[in-house]
Amino acid sequence: MQGTGSNLGHYVMELLARPVMELDEQDASQGGEDSEMNIARALVKKASAGDLQAIKEIRSLTENLGIQEKQEFQMPAKMLAEPYLSVWRDIKNRMHTEYVLYGGRGSAKSTFISLMIVDLLLSNPTLHAVLCRRVKDTLRDSVYAQMKWAIAELGYEAEFECRVNPMEIIYKPTGQKIYFRGADDPAKLKSIKVPFGYIGILWFEELDQFCGEEEIRSIEQSVIRGGDEAYIFKSFNPPKTAGNWANQYVLLPKENRLVKKTTYLEIPPEWLGRVFLEEAEHLRETNPLAYEHEYEGVANGAGGNVFTNLTVREITDAEINSFDRIYNGIDWGWYPDPFRFHRMAHLASERKLFIFDEVSGNKLPNREIANLLRQKGIGQTDKITADSGGEGLKSIADLREMGFSVRRAKKGPGSVDYSMKWLSSLQEIIIDPKRCPEASKEFMHYEYEMTESGAVVSGYPDRDNHSIDAVRYALEEVWRRRGK
Repeated sequence: MQGTGSNLGHYVMELLARPVMELDEQDASQGGEDSEMNIARALVKKASAGDLQAIKEIRSLTENLGIQEKQEFQMPAKMLAEPYLSVWRDIKNRMHTEYVLYGGRGSAKSTFISLMIVDLLLSNPTLHAVLCRRVKDTLRDSVYAQMKWAIAELGYEAEFECRVNPMEIIYKPTGQKIYFRGADDPAKLKSIKVPFGYIGILWFEELDQFCGEEEIRSIEQSVIRGGDEAYIFKSFNPPKTAGNWANQYVLLPKENRLVKKTTYLEIPPEWLGRVFLEEAEHLRETNPLAYEHEYEGVANGAGGNVFTNLTVREITDAEINSFDRIYNGIDWGWYPDPFRFHRMAHLASERKLFIFDEVSGNKLPNREIANLLRQKGIGQTDKITADSGGEGLKSIADLREMGFSVRRAKKGPGSVDYSMKWLSSLQEIIIDPKRCPEASKEFMHYEYEMTESGAVVSGYPDRDNHSIDAVRYALEEVWRRRGK
């Protein structure tokens, strides 16, 4: 017998409620002989005649229908703060896989995610969830307690069993599980075996406490396997230092990632209470910088970052077309040091630098570099300033023979310190992370060296600075001008 799904089950249920003599009547609204109503009618007629196989199929259809109807869940609108309504709709429409929620204290990030996990479990009977923190000993008083709260708020306490040893929460009607794991016990993360279905929900709480993107990727690869649908949540309060990896993580775009920043000012005041609001207001008046960081979620501490004037965002075609003067720079490399070429514009009146194009790679022969530059539209009229150290002079000569206007960087004593101070003093350095992924990472990660006691070491580290050097060379004629 062909035909499956909730529609067929509904038609069977409808026909079973009718008198037997009506089974031969054609439903004009249901189409021709191949319609699901006709399939359901034939199935019910066989069952009425004592066909055991038909009876079994009807039982299977109606049982499955019952489970699906139980799983139909609609989040009460009053449970969601206004800034999260758009995120909820995005999740329900399966528009993204990864959801990064960050902001200051009281911004209801964990509240929303815990409610959303219950919603997803009730709506998807084959999914299980893993909730993860960096240290397993912090699970019980954080994400475990938060999930118990969400379940109670939604009125589902009787349908969930909350266990402590092992720490897990089970949805009793289906057997779906919520597992709790610490990243400090990777063996337990990798060894999770679900009784059916697959793990399709993953929550990293306090993202900044994990050891960087590599650890996060490793956990995702270990946990999210076995299905086509997944929901990955990441939440954190921004660390004070702008260079922290989590603060940088939200700046780099990814097609299947939705990033949402919120503050307590967007949350209903009655959710937070009078004491919370009074404390926030007191800190705002007495210590504005601390208030900005703790309650508004602003990473306002420079820490060891060299470039505190950095903005990572899209640079539009319209902006690029408006630039009067374009500068080009090259830092030669082979392996392990990479080759870097960058295009940029300096707006002197606004003291802003826009970096909007790059070529990067290891073991690139000069002829291949020439081809890559031509693909970028670089021709004889585009002046390029390149590093002249080491094999640089020979590479400059090679590119000149291939038709490029390349000149050697002057460099000289004190040029590194002077040019770095000039770059750091600009009002803003804007880098497009899609057009220039390597430059954006390098500028964000570039930090002063520090002693064990935390004191800054004078000078600029000569490592992981290939894009920075290419930019310095490109702008040499600008920062060398008298008075700059």
